[in-house]
Amino acid sequence: MKPLLFATLVAAMALTVAPSAMSQVDTRWPQHSMDRPKPPVVDPGPERPPVAPPEDAVVLFDGHDLAAWRQQQGGPARWMVRDGSIEVAPGTGDIVTARAFGDCQLHIEWSTPTPASGDGQERGNSGVFLMGLYEVQVLDSYHNVTYADGQAAAVYGQFPPLVNVSRPPGEWQTYDIIFHRPRFDSAGAVTFPARLTVFHNGVLVQDNVALSGPTANQRRPPYHVTPDELPLELQDHGNRVRYREIWVRQIENR
Repeated sequence: MKPLLFATLVAAMALTVAPSAMSQVDTRWPQHSMDRPKPPVVDPGPERPPVAPPEDAVVLFDGHDLAAWRQQQGGPARWMVRDGSIEVAPGTGDIVTARAFGDCQLHIEWSTPTPASGDGQERGNSGVFLMGLYEVQVLDSYHNVTYADGQAAAVYGQFPPLVNVSRPPGEWQTYDIIFHRPRFDSAGAVTFPARLTVFHNGVLVQDNVALSGPTANQRRPPYHVTPDELPLELQDHGNRVRYREIWVRQIENR
């Protein structure tokens, strides 16, 4: 699909959200339950070369440097830039964007280490955090069993992906994410939950889901009032995951 057509499609989908809709999290299974049914596996087709971002996109990594990023605790980003990609430097901590974003369309490509090592959550683990609070899981989920709400393209701890379209380790994968931040009234009550739509390797895997609050491990924190915009964040989980072709389009509220 052409980039402009894709952008138009997802923007139109986002506009159909009803402000009164609340969280859709399924509580029939405990968080991170291994008994929860695993998404069916679907072959997304071969990896594809990157394409140029739309002209109105904010480019966060173009293959050259980490000027748009900082360490989460402050100071220059300490991850490595090699062969046109960013590579997690284990133990250095998460990195965040110097700019803050709210409602947005995010494109990001990633690749897990090869040869694969470890299993479950210890295999190619990282994460993409919208506003530093809402995680779309990055994981090597190619022939790797873990809990459904923690595999690749899960909204961590809340929503498994509709299907597992993971490519083998070492191959490039894409996330195209549409994010709408939560809204609060003057008393701090949620009037509109955070919502996510995710395409993994071009396949719809999260369909405008309403989050119960920030994502977390083994707990579901409640919402708390936050600024309208906060930095994006990439997670250091100790695995040498790589990222490239990162850009974002801010969604204007009209």
